[in-house]
Amino acid sequence: MNIIDIIDKKRKKEELTDEEIKYVVNNFVDGNIKDYQMSSLLMAITINDMTDNEVYSLTKYMLDSGNRIDLSMFKHVCDKHSTGGVGDKTTMIIAPIVSSCGVCVAKMSGRGLGYTGGTIDKLESIPGFNVKLTSEEFIKEIKDIGMSVVSQTDNLVIADKKIYALRDVTGTVESIPLIASSIMSKKIACGSKNLVIDLKVGTGALIKNMTDAKRLARLMVNIGNNHGIKVVCLLTNMDIPLGNNIGNALEVEEAMEILKNNKKGHLYDLCVALSSHMVSLGLNISYEEAENKVLTNLNNMSAYNKFLEFVNYQHGNITKLPKASLKCEIKSKKEGYLTNIDALKLAKISLSLGSGRKKIDDVIDYASGIVVNKNINDYVNVGDTIYTIYSDKKIEHIDTLCYTISDSINNNDKLIYEIIK
Repeated sequence: MNIIDIIDKKRKKEELTDEEIKYVVNNFVDGNIKDYQMSSLLMAITINDMTDNEVYSLTKYMLDSGNRIDLSMFKHVCDKHSTGGVGDKTTMIIAPIVSSCGVCVAKMSGRGLGYTGGTIDKLESIPGFNVKLTSEEFIKEIKDIGMSVVSQTDNLVIADKKIYALRDVTGTVESIPLIASSIMSKKIACGSKNLVIDLKVGTGALIKNMTDAKRLARLMVNIGNNHGIKVVCLLTNMDIPLGNNIGNALEVEEAMEILKNNKKGHLYDLCVALSSHMVSLGLNISYEEAENKVLTNLNNMSAYNKFLEFVNYQHGNITKLPKASLKCEIKSKKEGYLTNIDALKLAKISLSLGSGRKKIDDVIDYASGIVVNKNINDYVNVGDTIYTIYSDKKIEHIDTLCYTISDSINNNDKLIYEIIK
């Protein structure tokens, strides 16, 4: 068995055996298969796809390439994953809600690359916040306060870390088999037996259409079931930004608004739905019972107080969030209904301001970003501010054509398209 024959086999659209996939993963981790050879195989997979059985094997051997976290000491626990989108700050809202309802949240999150922001970057915009806990500290925090959100450790799913580094620079990020195996190998390694996935679909998401989204969702649900994990996958709208704030510290502020003041809108509704599914799985109760617990703890401030406890435990100072020194208001030149806000365009503007990374070693400007001042289907007049750009550097050459004003409202702004489990 050798890598050349395996690349050739996949190039010919043939199915790889379980042993061949095991050989590839193990030898790539050990350094016997070179980056350029693995890149060639990843491109062949991206072009010619994989069968479900191939994806199951790939996930299994990626999982076996590193350590696993043991959460068996916790009776009620649930994990959550989002495939990433513009303004997606749901983890900061959902984790304290779910924890306040009696379900432990043990979450390892990633950093952002490109226009999709990472939860870890958002949390690090809070001065002093420590995301680098040892496995022992991670478990202790869950025991002490019922939740922990930290950066991924180096010894979990080593194969995925190496493979993703190649995918990011070889045009193979959008392969559904590679996405499914990457997400699920990490989630299984993190130890929870319950998982809720927020699979974003639309212009501001990695997955652009419902056909691909449904296939990815079913793959991940099946992989989870194969490993004894209950998975619920929500297919959600990412044609428009999630919430009003885009950018790290700005998103922390909006998360606090949701938790403290019950700020209504798409973001609030999605967080209630995701939290309710997590509590339902974690406590093994009906969705309706879980939703009642979630709404109660939002209204009585239990969720907000849990957020403050979490930030304090990881040494963050929420009163010292960075603020940008400059701002630029983009005003409407037309009168009518705001029927579209281009999530991808706004994300690229935010990225150009320094709120995200173009390369993995880029330094982030935590204060920069965008606040959308109007919501979909709001009526706007000439001169009304549609969105405000915040930055510490001079704001110029900004593409302001990121929204659509129409004579009638948009009737296609559905939030949750489908739930697959």
